[in-house]
Amino acid sequence: MAFEGLAERLQGTLQKIRGKGKVNEADVKEMMREVRFALIEADVNLKVVREFVKKVSEKAVGQDVLKSLTPGQQVVKIVQDELTNLMGGEQEPIQFARKAPTVIMMVGLQGAGKTTTTGKLAALLRKRHNKKPLLVAADVYRPAAIQQLETLGKQLTIPVFSLGTDISPVDIVRQALEQAEKEHHDVVIVDTAGRLHVDETLMQELKDIQELATPDEVFLVVDAMTGQDAVNVAQNFNETVGISGVVLTKLDGDTRGGAALSIRSVTEKPIKFVGVGEHMDALEPFHPERMASRILGMGDVMSLIEKAQANVDEEKAKEMEEKFRTQTFTLDDFLDQLQQVKKMGPLDELLKMMPGANKIKGLENAQVDEKQMGRVEAVIQSMTPAERTTPEIINANRRRRIAKGSGTSIQEVNRLLKQFNDMKKMVKQMTNMQQKGNKRMKMPGLDSFFR
Repeated sequence: MAFEGLAERLQGTLQKIRGKGKVNEADVKEMMREVRFALIEADVNLKVVREFVKKVSEKAVGQDVLKSLTPGQQVVKIVQDELTNLMGGEQEPIQFARKAPTVIMMVGLQGAGKTTTTGKLAALLRKRHNKKPLLVAADVYRPAAIQQLETLGKQLTIPVFSLGTDISPVDIVRQALEQAEKEHHDVVIVDTAGRLHVDETLMQELKDIQELATPDEVFLVVDAMTGQDAVNVAQNFNETVGISGVVLTKLDGDTRGGAALSIRSVTEKPIKFVGVGEHMDALEPFHPERMASRILGMGDVMSLIEKAQANVDEEKAKEMEEKFRTQTFTLDDFLDQLQQVKKMGPLDELLKMMPGANKIKGLENAQVDEKQMGRVEAVIQSMTPAERTTPEIINANRRRRIAKGSGTSIQEVNRLLKQFNDMKKMVKQMTNMQQKGNKRMKMPGLDSFFR
């Protein structure tokens, strides 16, 4: 995940000051020196670094902070607030047109992931906003871009409007808008051409499309891995074409995160979305306050909840709660839960969203073995329906057969059965405690004490 180096440095620096009963100006000065180094190392724009350090320093040496009961914690809060402000303050939602269709132009250089992001954005708008998008293949200089968008459209079952490479992009967009109106599409996303670098021809073409389509949003797609170059590209596009927001791709990669921390300050345009993986659902709205919280090791509970809500079936969750309560939970149910959790994303990333996860020794290097989860699934799927419902019947012969059928070992089968048995015992104990607690509250004579 992006920001890992920055997060480690900032968390280490702030930890020294967090628990201090007294903080003086020398402490703040030393802390800000470390913060400055951490930001520069993360490839944050130098002007942005200076401004950030100045703001935090001014607030951190105020008398209200230095004389408070928990000055260390207040300084950490100031850093968190300023980090949030640096990235835009609040999440800025997409601006939909009052009268459909909403037109979104996707612009950027070649190699930033523009075409893939166009598909991801369409999928997100359909899923979260119940929109009916139309994708427009307006990159006539790279035939592979048209083919790629058409392939993504088939994969997502979202229509793509294309007229090949022998017609001007402006004419393609004109006809696409006419089709969108006929077929009642409420969002039109235009995948425009990119270049290896910013040039006059590219910018003129984008201006022509803008003039025709009058887009509601112009999203610049930039690769977070390019660091400071991403900020320069954003500045060029904003000055020449005018953008309404930025989409940062590859934020899940081994990047220092400087682009995300600099773009808003330099361009005064918000980061609207971030790409966090290769899958077509790996595009998320950018929340500055959540990202600041994650950088400082405070977790990101809201994103975790949203992932659960988006991927966990509510009816199944209620059904599972009932099975836990009545102790009728089976290995089939366990398998179902495992598959729902996998939909939420890589487990090591989910763990890092938990508050206080940064304090768990070794978690920063934790790599959850997804293959191990696959082996657990294979073991359960190699069982008969009766074995999954009543694992007590699984004797030595059955264990050998299950191990052979799942391509695992008898030891792995034994381990799964033991873990499942331990879990059932724990659930039983918790249920019994809860029932006893309820009975105690309902005992005759005690109710009067609570009236």
